[in-house]
Amino acid sequence: MRDIKAILLVGGLGTRLRSVVSSQPKVLASIGEKPFVELLVRQLQSQGIHNLVMCTGYLGDQIESKFKDGRDWHVSIKYSREDSPQGTAGALRLAQSHLQDAPDFLVLNGDSFLEVDFRDLLSFHRHHQNAVATLAVVHVDDAARYGTVQVDADSRITAFTEKTSAHAPGMINGGVYVFSPSIWKHIPEGPASLEHDVFPQLLPQGMFAHQQRGVFIDIGTPADFARAQQILRAP
Repeated sequence: MRDIKAILLVGGLGTRLRSVVSSQPKVLASIGEKPFVELLVRQLQSQGIHNLVMCTGYLGDQIESKFKDGRDWHVSIKYSREDSPQGTAGALRLAQSHLQDAPDFLVLNGDSFLEVDFRDLLSFHRHHQNAVATLAVVHVDDAARYGTVQVDADSRITAFTEKTSAHAPGMINGGVYVFSPSIWKHIPEGPASLEHDVFPQLLPQGMFAHQQRGVFIDIGTPADFARAQQILRAP
């Protein structure tokens, strides 16, 4: 696992969380006494993944000042900073130079946490030899603000359904991905979103879903941020 590289997408503006975190990137929002993204760094390190790249943007200097080269967390951290908002896909493309020799690699959204066995996720992805991407997905009781992922009996993703006002259970994108090198030819130049611009185009190419059953935390809104505080402070 030491050779596996993980990309953390931590450049978001965090507009919906400004009322709670106004002067720093949302991934540095404190959960207890630690910034949220530190939870992801520690999760990766604890499973033997030590080569990290942080895709920074908005107030990225604060993130770089906090984590530096990663040695305090026993990892190696490099940075790819966007000068203007590029979206999740655009930010990933900017980091491509850090992944030249990677046969496949992990990508994590910096504003959510999913309890996942990375070794198992990678093994699942490699088992499906034609997979361009594997998404870790999780079932939630209320999928209204997420949109859902439709999966067939072979774990192949068949469709993405936009979020609706209907408060119903469903399978959602857990914000953790494995990509094969072939992903690069599907990411356009310039600002773009993985979720809206890239993933729908990958459906005919081979996208798979690996369901997770652990804790899922999203800090995208003040309400979810408050919930994260409760969950992560629980004994």
